[in-house]
Amino acid sequence: MIAPAFLLAAFLGGLAAMCLRLPPLVGFLAGGFVLNALGYRSTPLFETLADVGVTLLLFSIGLKLDIRTLLRRDVWGGTSLHMLASTLVMVGVLAALKWLGLPLLTSAGWSTLALIGFALSFSSTVFVVKVLEKRSESQTAYGRLAIGVLIMQDIFAVVFLTASTGTLPSPWALGLLLLIPLAPALRALLDRLGHGEMQMLFGMLLALVLGYALFSAVGLKGDLGALVIGLLLAPHPAAQTLARSMFSLKELLLVGFFLSLGLTAMPSWELFGSALLLVLALPLKGLLYQLVFMRFRMRHRTSVLSALSLTNYSEFGLIVGAIAAAQGWLPESFLVVLSLAVALSFAFSAVVNSVGERFYRWLEPRLPEFDEHELAPSDRPLEVGDAEAVVLGMGRIGKGVYRRLQKEYGLQVLGIDSNPKSIERLTAMGFNALEGDAVDSDFWDKLLMSPDVQLVVLAMPHHAGNLAALKQLRSRHFPGRITAVVEYPEEIEPIRELGANAVFHVYDEAGRALADSAAEEAGLTSRTSLLG
Repeated sequence: MIAPAFLLAAFLGGLAAMCLRLPPLVGFLAGGFVLNALGYRSTPLFETLADVGVTLLLFSIGLKLDIRTLLRRDVWGGTSLHMLASTLVMVGVLAALKWLGLPLLTSAGWSTLALIGFALSFSSTVFVVKVLEKRSESQTAYGRLAIGVLIMQDIFAVVFLTASTGTLPSPWALGLLLLIPLAPALRALLDRLGHGEMQMLFGMLLALVLGYALFSAVGLKGDLGALVIGLLLAPHPAAQTLARSMFSLKELLLVGFFLSLGLTAMPSWELFGSALLLVLALPLKGLLYQLVFMRFRMRHRTSVLSALSLTNYSEFGLIVGAIAAAQGWLPESFLVVLSLAVALSFAFSAVVNSVGERFYRWLEPRLPEFDEHELAPSDRPLEVGDAEAVVLGMGRIGKGVYRRLQKEYGLQVLGIDSNPKSIERLTAMGFNALEGDAVDSDFWDKLLMSPDVQLVVLAMPHHAGNLAALKQLRSRHFPGRITAVVEYPEEIEPIRELGANAVFHVYDEAGRALADSAAEEAGLTSRTSLLG
């Protein structure tokens, strides 16, 4: 059983972080260190739950990922180039620390420094995806780039672990190729399960059994198996619904992952200082990401925000450190340094990413200009045409708004959504829809250059996205009307305070429309009409 102290530490830590306007995961990390200081240790059950959370996270990544992203030159080429450059830079940093007399590195040779540098070149898949999902930005241009880089790094990690352990996967691993022809049957079964508990149970079965357990059984990384199964289901329209149904469970279990980092070991002041020195090298890692993305002609906002999100260390570094310690290349205490450096890098990255858009706006004038035609095709700015109304978020509500404005009011409507798969489907259905990011300042600069836009409807499924879009509109003094849709009553006031002209609560409006329709069918007349 999980100790009540674990739940209490997680809650209080997350609450404290929220009070300080930091992401809750920073509080979870702090809670883990507090538990460690009080003498608590991780348990097998706790570790299992944390591992399940990570596995479900990777499965959900696969469900939302377009495999074509991994084939882009900026993804696989950028990942390879950054890993090489970052490893060399980190080796230089570690060599300097050794020369300065850092005790833990005095006996380390060049091969050991290269191994640690390689481990520190990775970024954390768990942390980055968690942050992107919290801000509803995993499907934005920079979010897809960052996730593509992380998956390529995971593939490199599998190759490294296979080589370092000296054990090849089982010959039965070739049988996993049969999952490709099996995929249509899995999608067909998903169709028949509806949207209840059977759909969620099916997702758990796929992620943990067909993915993790099956891949582990043939000598491959189980987490990679969950990702692959998610990728096979991704083309199905219900994949997004499945990901949403598993969201709350995955988020809850991931709390255990962040707590477990703090429970790894208790550092001394000397070890804490060593970890802090590694964290101070993080800006170099972020700078290398920025230079690599610019080399592949990514738009400045995409490259800056991707680089910021990837500026952290990965839990993979702990695996590499354990291998080095087992071989006698590093003292066991260096594992504590790596654990602490990973945790501190998460806290650092969380703070930096919270001001990412402001940092980009400050930095953008200082970056070299690119001709729009030189940019990567996936990152070129959109053209809004003669749109008079813009609908942000083309889900079920957004599509209904689009149709109503177009058919009943005769407006030229443009639909905007950050998911490229949704844009493909909408375009095929005859919608005038473009891919765009609601928190992208460049997008708003381009969009509001059109004098014809007189109405913007914020119909995104996440409150944070609607707030961000509203802030962008107000900061540019948009003269037209703004209407927003909210799901919960407590979301109404923040939207009003930012100056929305009208706010509609989904369930209230649906109930009102249903009542009016029912009364009309029954031949009833409203009291308001009678009084009028």
